[in-house]
Amino acid sequence: MTPMQAELLRDFQTFISNANSADGVMEHICEKLHQKMTRYNWVGFYVVDLSNPSFLVVGPYAGSFTPNVRIPLDTGLCGAAATSKQTVIVNNVANDPRYLAGSSMVNSEIVVPILSKGQLAAEIDVESYFADTFTRAEQEFVEACATLVGKFMEKLPATH
Repeated sequence: MTPMQAELLRDFQTFISNANSADGVMEHICEKLHQKMTRYNWVGFYVVDLSNPSFLVVGPYAGSFTPNVRIPLDTGLCGAAATSKQTVIVNNVANDPRYLAGSSMVNSEIVVPILSKGQLAAEIDVESYFADTFTRAEQEFVEACATLVGKFMEKLPATH
């Protein structure tokens, strides 16, 4: 882990210790990752739609383009990560037919599912204008961010 990644994780842990909403936590993480990680050109969260859990809806995000607002769980890289509950990394999106284009400038993407009490609650999605952005170290860092959000969500009162 780079010193910048370690510093960001400490910042997120401190922020979370005083946070009172998942949206606030996600917004803080988006803004910081977008500002500090130069290859993270778009950072956002998709959350499970409580009115129809077969869809993800866009949550907080930071970046230079408008995301897909609603994604069926069986569609795109976000859907692949949601249904498998596994991280999906594509370091050249032009070669992956599952990619749902949000911007023609994107070359690589990582999507990490966020689990709360063992169930899919959301995802963190990071897109980069650079190919081959998401190394194993980058994957571990984004997964650590997702774990922090999932643990925070587990402490929230049930919404159903």
